[in-house]
Amino acid sequence: MYDCGFTKENNWFRYRAGAIIIENGCVLFVGNKNEDYLYSVGGGVNIGETAEDAVVREVFEETGVHYEIDHLAVIHENFFNASSGTLKGMNCHEISFYFLMKPRGTQELHSNSYTFGAKEEMHWIPIEDLDKYKAFPSFMKDYLSKEHFGLEHIVTDERKQ
Repeated sequence: MYDCGFTKENNWFRYRAGAIIIENGCVLFVGNKNEDYLYSVGGGVNIGETAEDAVVREVFEETGVHYEIDHLAVIHENFFNASSGTLKGMNCHEISFYFLMKPRGTQELHSNSYTFGAKEEMHWIPIEDLDKYKAFPSFMKDYLSKEHFGLEHIVTDERKQ
């Protein structure tokens, strides 16, 4: 399967499906030894795959647990210049569909996920402490601190001018 994304020269584009997983006042993020930040559960949508199918697949691949979708919560347009990690030096443009997943009532996971050869580690972060972490997407702390109705469109531009 192929991600819906491409690289051309130093430009990188990706269509991504992400999960917002909340259990007991904590939100789930992922980290690995190749990156100096945490990131949301999720990944690239494959060609011919719906965003819904992609997020369910990615959540299971990363957590080892079957979560169900509650609803599509955020469409995120993200622009950034990668300064470290696997995308270092790239001008990045990412379109992500973030789905709120139905809580299971437990933080128990069965993760055995790897990305680019590095083991992924799951981190349950208290929502009120999210600003103490280098975690992406950067809108998450503000978003989770408020009540929402319907679908939101968020644009984040963190490019260095």
